[in-house]
Amino acid sequence: MTCIATFYSHFGAVRFKRTCQSLGWPARLMPVPRDLSSSCGTCVRYEGEVPESVPEETEQIVAVETAGYRPLYQAENS
Repeated sequence: MTCIATFYSHFGAVRFKRTCQSLGWPARLMPVPRDLSSSCGTCVRYEGEVPESVPEETEQIVAVETAGYRPLYQAENS
């Protein structure tokens, strides 16, 4: 499944990208799509699932679907 994760900091995005790659999931950094809000403006688009342990820098994770985005994870403090 194609997912997009947004973050509170650029460092969180870089770290999440490395985590995805270590799990064997293709991942890349990119600007956050306009339909999604983000604190830092950088997101990770990756092929995989919601990780078992979501880093605290993560704002949200959504699945990319034909009709838009389906929420998979939302930080409690946002």
